[in-house]
Amino acid sequence: MANLNKLGLNERQQVFCVVVFYMITALVMVSVNKWALNTLKLPWLLLWCQMAIAVLLLKITDYAGFLKMPIIQKDVAKALIPLISINVLGLGVNTLCLVYVDTSFYQIARGLVLPFTVIFAYSLLGQASSKLVLGACFVVFCGFYTGVTSEIDVSPYGIIFGVLSSITTSLHAIVIKKSLGAVNNSSIDLVYYNNVLSLLVTTPVFFLSGEYSEAMGYYNDNGFAVFHNFLFAAFVTGIFGFLINLAGFLQISKTSPTTHMVSGAVRGVLQTLLGYYAFNDIITSGRLIGIVLILGGGALYTYAKDQEMRANTKPTYIPMTQQDADDDDGDRNKVGRA
Repeated sequence: MANLNKLGLNERQQVFCVVVFYMITALVMVSVNKWALNTLKLPWLLLWCQMAIAVLLLKITDYAGFLKMPIIQKDVAKALIPLISINVLGLGVNTLCLVYVDTSFYQIARGLVLPFTVIFAYSLLGQASSKLVLGACFVVFCGFYTGVTSEIDVSPYGIIFGVLSSITTSLHAIVIKKSLGAVNNSSIDLVYYNNVLSLLVTTPVFFLSGEYSEAMGYYNDNGFAVFHNFLFAAFVTGIFGFLINLAGFLQISKTSPTTHMVSGAVRGVLQTLLGYYAFNDIITSGRLIGIVLILGGGALYTYAKDQEMRANTKPTYIPMTQQDADDDDGDRNKVGRA
């Protein structure tokens, strides 16, 4: 954000830039991920490549003097264990969900992010929700239910991984807020720790999943051309993985939850259109109704939170006592004499 200040942008313009940056990187990330997984279904190798490239790019920016990367400290790494665990699990179920569902249905499969966010905000942070917010969650749940039950050939694994993805996404935003304190509220330090430690955790998972042997089989056999296309897609997603790390942390740390939800809704619409035109997804009436309800519930939630913020910022009227009135008159008389 400091660089945006140097560009002479005001606060509103800075928030707009961060939101647009996040939406573009997220859209490209989902689309190229789907392209890679359509080529070869190697989700953990894809994640490993993305993290490795992101770490490499972060080190390059450090060597070039653009950004300053921290030295990994053992005590800080221990404090970030919850974040790393949620991040690796979340990335894993996100990618596995995309293996089993279309790009447009991905919006429905992961549609329970808002209800889980409200649940965790209450259970972990003690933040109660208004009836309007609970109504928004109900609308979102109806959209998820409609979208899931209207599809005949949808994979149950895609739905399961989508629900798990909703849970991890909801927890991730909360854990990021708490984890910033471990790195002195530095988003860049948190991005670096997150990628390096997640790469270390993902490496044994990649080998244990059996994808290493499968990848070597493609490399040694006639499938090298296909494997080459997969690696190219992994390289592209690695670059955008680096960008989306920066964009995601910036958006969560620099914008309000309302702004975050609005950008997510807009991204959902664009993602649906992208799936239809780029991947020839079939948009059934049930899927369309589900997406509309999920986005409508998100819009209702945004409205509810905006009303709450406005109510909390209204000035409170405190009746003036006679002594306060006398003191106020005396002060005005002093100013008049001056």
